[in-house]
Amino acid sequence: MKLFDVYPLNDITITKGAGSYVWDAEGQKYLDLYGGHAVISIGHTHPHYVQRIKEQLGRIGFYSNSVHIPQQEELAWKLGQVSGKNNYQLFLCNSGAEANENAMKLASFHTGRKKIAAFSKGFHGRTSLAVAATDNANIAAPVNETDNISFLPFNDCDALTEHFQRHGNDIAGVIVESIQGVGGINVATQEFLTTIRTLCDEYGTVCIADEVQCGYGRTGSFYAFDQSGLQADIYTMAKGMGNGFPIGGIAIAPHIKPKYGMLGTTFGGNHLACAAALAVLEVIESDKLIAKASTTGAYLANGLKTIDAISGIRGKGLMIGFDVPPSQRDLRNNLLHKHHIFTGEAKPNVIRLLPALNLSRADADHFLQAMKTAIFELTTATAN
Repeated sequence: MKLFDVYPLNDITITKGAGSYVWDAEGQKYLDLYGGHAVISIGHTHPHYVQRIKEQLGRIGFYSNSVHIPQQEELAWKLGQVSGKNNYQLFLCNSGAEANENAMKLASFHTGRKKIAAFSKGFHGRTSLAVAATDNANIAAPVNETDNISFLPFNDCDALTEHFQRHGNDIAGVIVESIQGVGGINVATQEFLTTIRTLCDEYGTVCIADEVQCGYGRTGSFYAFDQSGLQADIYTMAKGMGNGFPIGGIAIAPHIKPKYGMLGTTFGGNHLACAAALAVLEVIESDKLIAKASTTGAYLANGLKTIDAISGIRGKGLMIGFDVPPSQRDLRNNLLHKHHIFTGEAKPNVIRLLPALNLSRADADHFLQAMKTAIFELTTATAN
């Protein structure tokens, strides 16, 4: 059987990692400022993380949810403590797409309605309903087509209000990324999030904060939505939750009461996944990584502002995006192959930075210097 290459242009094989660094099969060291799509939250092979998983695997690696799994209750308690959502319920699954899928289903169960409001350039995953709520024609098959999803302009309060005035009694949920990741690090305004919350309250609609990429401390608060001073009815999470071990979840406000059988999963919340997620929360708390993400992110953003060739620097904490001119579109490849730094992109001229939350100032400085050098190299090559 031949493997289907999800990213066929990749030519680097990563064999090990430590902290904010990874090594390829030839032993070359790379600074990882992408964290495997924002997944690596506490650094590669963090000693406490490795020990937690080893100890759990030495006892039992998996049994299904047909039995009581105490680690799930421990994780729910710890997550409530660290996130400040002690009165929410936690449903565990395996990925961000599953989290968003279940959140939208639960909104429909709760309200008895069919419609979901989503936003342009949003990305919510690759399962059926998550794809339908994602503004990306490249991943939508004919089977994903539905008239139950409406796409509205991001950060357009008037369009959102008008849509609710016409259809509000049919809308089960609004799903929003406080900072759109795949869409280009687009930050929701305070007015926009306030309008969402106000309309959801007025029409009895469920407010779903998609925190899969922007959550788990990355933006300087545990959930990015909470920086608005408001609370969502459901928070979805994954990526940084397990630091590489597949796990996702939804935090459900107390006024929403799932019934037995509404939500279910075979692998979600298994022993190893919970051990990984507990280790992440313990390190986030002990090492004060939420505050560190905020200060290191501000330091990086300020450093980027001194580089003339880039513009549109945006984001919060360690979720940063910026624009490069067409002449610099090879910048990511230059950073990767000549300076050995992993970065991400949202589209050809947008670079995304999503490093581990414990990124050091020294590594931030190293990146900023490499950026200046790479831009000079590309500018010189173009001139010649």
